[in-house]
Amino acid sequence: MSSQSSIEQTRRGALKCLAFGGAGTLFVLSGGVLAPVNLAFGAAQNYQAAKAGTPLFVQISDTHIGFKADANPDVAGTVGKTIDLVNAMRDKPAFIMHTGDITHLSKPEEFDLAAQLLSGLKVTELHTVPGEHDVIDGPGAEYFKRYGKPSANKGYYSFDHNGVHFVALVNVMNFKANGLGALGSDQLQWLEEDLKARTASTPIVVFAHMPLWTIYEPWGWGTGDADQAISYLKHFGSVTVLNGHIHQIVQKVEGNITFHTARSMAYPQPTAGDGPGPGPLKVASDLLPKMLGVTSVKIAPMPGALSLTDTPLA
Repeated sequence: MSSQSSIEQTRRGALKCLAFGGAGTLFVLSGGVLAPVNLAFGAAQNYQAAKAGTPLFVQISDTHIGFKADANPDVAGTVGKTIDLVNAMRDKPAFIMHTGDITHLSKPEEFDLAAQLLSGLKVTELHTVPGEHDVIDGPGAEYFKRYGKPSANKGYYSFDHNGVHFVALVNVMNFKANGLGALGSDQLQWLEEDLKARTASTPIVVFAHMPLWTIYEPWGWGTGDADQAISYLKHFGSVTVLNGHIHQIVQKVEGNITFHTARSMAYPQPTAGDGPGPGPLKVASDLLPKMLGVTSVKIAPMPGALSLTDTPLA
């Protein structure tokens, strides 16, 4: 087959997939570098090879149970539909990771409703980190009462699954200038010691609510002391850092570290610098499901490689 014929076949395949709306973007991590593959090219050979792998986990974020405003008048409804989407996935995840803002105002009744909804997920494990909306009271009493056990109420902890080392961090307890998140010296010291026990070939996945790189400092979209944490991760061959908070997909690759933020399950936010500041963004009702969704992660056939797929609610 000629190269021109191959290009035309791929183009037709892309258009065919686009007719069904597209499902998002697949991220293939190879040698520590994340390469995006548009799911519209689902018929292309490179996508067929990349999508194979062992289901690992699904990231959900920013459910904001208790939110009541025009940007989404039925948050519980969209969260419920997203849970149905996860449960209907052909490749079943081993566990779910929620990257914060489970609730909107940290109220007991909001946590209760969130627990009721999240219990519908057909998985045995739910891992969490707090978002700033989960700790509005300061110490995060309601959050830690429900989700503090794995971390002995510190919020940060690590675990291993299927050869991958997972690190859950907290950057919403002590904010820096401009509302940037912060990890703090105790957590950074713990992280350094935790990673020393891992070989450089161990795939690392890091979770935190706020981005661990500065996306837009005027809006506080970053973590002020993240550079030190990143310095501990640079010698690993495969590192994936997953966050929420900004309610949209933004990616960056720095050496062997891939940074990725997830969509919300509640409402979108404006892109960085678009408007006076961050906050709930009202869109047409038919567009809202396309701006909400989840991220699923697989272990790809290449040893140590991970692939990420973003799926909107639509």
